[in-house]
Amino acid sequence: MGGHVVVAPDKFKGSLGAPGVARAVADGLRAAVPGVDVREHPVADGGDGTVDAALSAGYERHEVRCTGPTGEPVTAALAVAGEVAVVELAEASGLRRLPGGRPAALTATSRGTGELIRAALDLGVRQVVLGIGGSACTDGGAGMVQALGGRLLDAAGAELAPGGAALADLDRLDLSGFDPRVGATGFVIASDVDNPLLGLHGAAAVYGPQKGASPADVRVLDAALTRWAAVARTATGVDAAGMPGAGAAGGVGFAAVVFLGARLRSGIDYLLDLLQVRAAIQGARLVVTGEGSLDDQTLRGKAPAGVAAAARAAGVTTVAVAGRSSLDPSALEAAGIARAYVLSDLEPDPERSMREPAPLLRALASRIAADWLGG
Repeated sequence: MGGHVVVAPDKFKGSLGAPGVARAVADGLRAAVPGVDVREHPVADGGDGTVDAALSAGYERHEVRCTGPTGEPVTAALAVAGEVAVVELAEASGLRRLPGGRPAALTATSRGTGELIRAALDLGVRQVVLGIGGSACTDGGAGMVQALGGRLLDAAGAELAPGGAALADLDRLDLSGFDPRVGATGFVIASDVDNPLLGLHGAAAVYGPQKGASPADVRVLDAALTRWAAVARTATGVDAAGMPGAGAAGGVGFAAVVFLGARLRSGIDYLLDLLQVRAAIQGARLVVTGEGSLDDQTLRGKAPAGVAAAARAAGVTTVAVAGRSSLDPSALEAAGIARAYVLSDLEPDPERSMREPAPLLRALASRIAADWLGG
């Protein structure tokens, strides 16, 4: 039977990045079916690993020294191809950048993300794709705006301290020094979060607790973000606080729409096109996707569901690899996944499979080859 095989997994979180997962599965398929045409297309949905997926698709890596979420310097990467840059918020302002993993719910800043955008503009790009999953901050994107030249001033005319809580003291916004290149650049936010900025379903209430916010902190942050939204509206004339997706990444979605003129797009859908995964699926005989855990979250627009939907539209069968799966066959089938192959079937000790997933993935790939490729 002709046709190629596309291997398009997301990362196995805390274990192996998407490029490593794709490589292990592809190696296993090639060993089982000599001469098979396997094409590796690691994917991401806008969160951690989005830059890695772009680099695998042939983008060039650029490293930038920038401000981490609590002010310490970090080295972050962005991916550039021609006039397009892929910037990942998690690289500069992510939970994984917190020193010692200690949360800083009230004071963490998105400044480093703004510095990454500035670095992209310095490289002459005309389009910036911003993946905004995995953020450590709830500052409404204020730090990002500051990095791009906006000044956030209190009643005495002093610049505000970093973080969401400080926004309670915001008196006015001075955009006279805001980077003029932003207006000549197209921005797309790749995200599947549809929360507004404020209120019960807002950035502070829904995501603050995951970033270490107590119930009292959530109230402080929501009030401060309410102030931020009002001052931003006065300064720009744009009212985006209630927009679905404004609450993404602690409100970076809000600032991206208001100050960058960004369009919000479904993360995986947009990235399947940007990384040319959808094109690779055409004419394939099988697609292999996957992620660390196949669960209810997978069905809500995560990468494997997006890959499977694209394959189904092209008339191609999809199977998945995972560390574990809590989905029954009917739920998988509804998502377009014909079968799941899980590491826990081969290695009952989850710690061991997290530590050494590659040999297990190669073994699962030989099962996939036997079941679907006549290997």
